[in-house]
Amino acid sequence: MKNESFQNRVQPWLMICFGQMVASDVIERNHRFLEESLELVQSCGCTKDEAHQLVEYVFNRAVGEKSQEVGGVMVTLAALCLAQNLDMHESAETELKRIWTKVDQIRAKQAAKPKYSPLPIKE
Repeated sequence: MKNESFQNRVQPWLMICFGQMVASDVIERNHRFLEESLELVQSCGCTKDEAHQLVEYVFNRAVGEKSQEVGGVMVTLAALCLAQNLDMHESAETELKRIWTKVDQIRAKQAAKPKYSPLPIKE
């Protein structure tokens, strides 16, 4: 199983936790990725003002090509992890193990979320 890609090993967790409909909902996946990426940069010292400036900058530019943007995310994540002395692969494996223990809690949180809202419920 370790030889299988990380992306493919996330798939069973997605299916068990959310089912096909939510797992493949592009808008939901966009919102959750943005939320997690904001939480990461916040934990590394990025300010709310800096984040708002970058939102304005990005959304005033032409839309990029998805595959190239994924590559950019991966390269800049690796660079951020290097600067922060983090092992991105170890962190990913640790998080995948952790969320497998939280399936019921994550399902409950998802069920309580307002439909069609980018915001999760308040904890």
